[in-house]
Amino acid sequence: MRWLLVLLVLSCAGCVTKMGKDGRTESTVDVKYLAKTEVDRIADANRSEVMDGLLLIADKLYKRNPKEWKKAGLASREEGLERLKQRFYRSLPELGGLREDKAAALAFSEAYGGDRVAALMLGLLTMADAAFDHKAEYFMLDSLNEQKLYFCARNMEIAIWKLGNDRDSAGNLFLLSNELDSANRNLSFEREFGRLIGLLDFMAKVVADRNGRGLSRLTQSVATTIFFPISFIK
Repeated sequence: MRWLLVLLVLSCAGCVTKMGKDGRTESTVDVKYLAKTEVDRIADANRSEVMDGLLLIADKLYKRNPKEWKKAGLASREEGLERLKQRFYRSLPELGGLREDKAAALAFSEAYGGDRVAALMLGLLTMADAAFDHKAEYFMLDSLNEQKLYFCARNMEIAIWKLGNDRDSAGNLFLLSNELDSANRNLSFEREFGRLIGLLDFMAKVVADRNGRGLSRLTQSVATTIFFPISFIK
């Protein structure tokens, strides 16, 4: 079926025109545009925003917790960010190959002595990768799972809750994020996470509508949950 779609798209490509330098219309071939639905284009933009937002949060966490990238023997937080961007091509040795929920959980484990920012953000980034079916671009025959997108949003809620509440045995937060004292109040982490949650929930609703399905919504408290393994959601 896929090759039939390609032939159909190619046969229609001649109907796309633009104005030439001499004022005449010229046929152009924009196969990529013709092979995308509106939902595909929304998915492209949504995924890009989510990934960029997660990397922004990672950068902000490294700024507030510079000791974390130093634990990994890195020269700068920029090097830490680059490792996260390269997650498709290389793993982080200190995580032992863990990804998604298991990687993120390490950030809030007292037994873990590695880079907690890397553990949390690699976990969240790979959750988002799984929610978007490990693709960077979408076309007509591609499909997404609304439940994966929905539960990825819930994992973002869990992450922001844990950042503000999970502490070690000495009572210290595992990672510094929002600044809540009246003199230096800063809720930028919560705002950015909230934006990503909204994007994922919107995409989940769009995909559910296209698939003709409803969403199975979560009712349990964020405070009592663990991260959901996105890859195993059907």
